[in-house]
Amino acid sequence: MTVVVRSSRLWISAFRRAVSKRRDGLEVVQQQQQRASLGYAAAVREEEEDEYQEYPWANAGLEEQGRGVQWVFLGCPGVGKGTYASRLAKLLQVPHIAMGDLVRQELSYATPIAKQLKSAMSQGQLLPDEVIFRLLSKRLEHGASCGESGFILDGFPRTVNQAKTLAELAEIDMVMNLKLRDDVLVTKCLGRRICAECGGNFNLAQIQAEGSANSPAIFMPPLLPPPKCLPKMTIRADDTEEVVRTRLRLFYEESKPVEDFYRKQGKLLDFEVAGGIPETWQRLLTVLNLEEKNASQSQLRDASRKKMTA
Repeated sequence: MTVVVRSSRLWISAFRRAVSKRRDGLEVVQQQQQRASLGYAAAVREEEEDEYQEYPWANAGLEEQGRGVQWVFLGCPGVGKGTYASRLAKLLQVPHIAMGDLVRQELSYATPIAKQLKSAMSQGQLLPDEVIFRLLSKRLEHGASCGESGFILDGFPRTVNQAKTLAELAEIDMVMNLKLRDDVLVTKCLGRRICAECGGNFNLAQIQAEGSANSPAIFMPPLLPPPKCLPKMTIRADDTEEVVRTRLRLFYEESKPVEDFYRKQGKLLDFEVAGGIPETWQRLLTVLNLEEKNASQSQLRDASRKKMTA
């Protein structure tokens, strides 16, 4: 079994070895399944069932791995990676790790890493991979000392070099690639709001997108804030249509090599988001064979509430 948590020195050494390696040139030819003439929704269900059978992690009990799952969640901005990754992390009792959160947390400290991050950000530079892996190492080492096992990485890795380095440091079991129509993504991003006081995330957009031969109809109700938060709603400065569409274009250019990297290993699972959180969550549980685990935990929560109110 791959050891997940190593010392920072070993992580950095592995990083340097990985980025210096050349690609071995081995490629696995992937046969693309053609959509049958069953209509989009039926074709999506059929593809999900076929993919579900291909993944050993989907059919085996999670406990048989001897540790928590080690998953990666990919997907374009606004697709809901954080929402579903955090829900699954809670269900599977593993940490949900978003690199953006680690960076923001480190910036609040007066550390050498924080100074390096601030310097790169002030000059508009990409954050160095070595620094990113040091942050990830630090987080996993802390988690291991607290008894954590496994993880769900949110939106990372973003490049093939990062994916190769991560492969040397931890055995990734599965990569979930969330997908959503561009027109819906833009509407979702433009509807995002944040409470300036409590930091809660909300969305004012009510999405009713018509279906076509190549895409399903999508209905997503708004996620409205409570009355106390309404006067304190703020909008992200980069949530404009022009910026959102630019981010999407850049994301597709950058993400394809990473998707191909994991697809060739048989670890990538494309998942089409075709509704709001309640509908998508249930479909996600079905694909991951986690319906019984979710139902069991729900029963435990209900029993606990009854005891508290008795």
